[in-house]
Amino acid sequence: MKRFVVALVVFSLFTGVAFGMGMHVNKKAIVVAAFGTSYPTALKAILNVYGKVKAAFPKVDVRLAFTSSIIRRIWHKRATDKLFKREHPDIPKDIYNVRSPLALLADMSDNGYRTIAVQPLHVTAGEEYNDLVNVVEGLVSIQALQLKNKPFRRIVLGRPLLGRPGIYEDGKTYHEDLKIAAEALKADAEFAMRKHAALVYMGHGNEHRSTGLYYELQEEMSVMYPKVRIFVGTVEGHPTLEDVVSALKKNKVRKVVLKPLMVVAGDHANNDMAGNDKDSWKMVMKREGIRVMPVIRGLGSMNAVANIYVQHLKDAIRWAKLSF
Repeated sequence: MKRFVVALVVFSLFTGVAFGMGMHVNKKAIVVAAFGTSYPTALKAILNVYGKVKAAFPKVDVRLAFTSSIIRRIWHKRATDKLFKREHPDIPKDIYNVRSPLALLADMSDNGYRTIAVQPLHVTAGEEYNDLVNVVEGLVSIQALQLKNKPFRRIVLGRPLLGRPGIYEDGKTYHEDLKIAAEALKADAEFAMRKHAALVYMGHGNEHRSTGLYYELQEEMSVMYPKVRIFVGTVEGHPTLEDVVSALKKNKVRKVVLKPLMVVAGDHANNDMAGNDKDSWKMVMKREGIRVMPVIRGLGSMNAVANIYVQHLKDAIRWAKLSF
């Protein structure tokens, strides 16, 4: 018994020292930060991008975070819902305990991760992205008298699908990102062309800053795919649904392929876009005599789009001159 107690004490001291030493090492990790979704079917789009990031960095610890507190609470509640789990056996266990970027980064700091690359799965540099920027900048700004006690050495942040403001480290701007994104959406344009229909995207948008980026994407795609009439609208901001419908009527469009310009095809896609309520995009267009073909598929499910997020992450790491 005495030998067991002595051994236990020695083990505790050793692991305590090892943990203390681990607190001052500079481990590296990647965080994929998505808004999140409560729809199990839509979750596959996030997991597709997440899987590609892990495949691109097989030797690095890659974690997933959701920026939406509402979505996180839904999954945390489902963690004790046995019926839901039986009905959705393919959902990874980590999803039920998904953290916010702030909480996840704090935990990672406690476990010795000092250099972290964060890749957002946002489409534009809107509210969610800017909140994430503030979290990252706030954490990096925390100082300590000794470098070993500083919570983080470096946190680099990748850019959204359609880029971010400013000139990039390689001298390019979001205009290049728009072109690359338009190229990645080629399959959508070709599908609409085969159906002899116009292509209409529903983006999220926001009310507090310009959403002119959607107009620019529409123009880029229209030039790239001249045989397809392409229109982009937003749930919030401009262009509005009314703007899109007006443009469809002006161009005498009678048939459209309707898709979400969002990483996931969740609540907005299933209800605001393709729902049967009288104010959904589908029903509003139908009342105008337009035949609507909804496609409930998020951008993250498209490998060409998922690969863009991976490249944006690689760019952020390379521009920061980090090795992962």
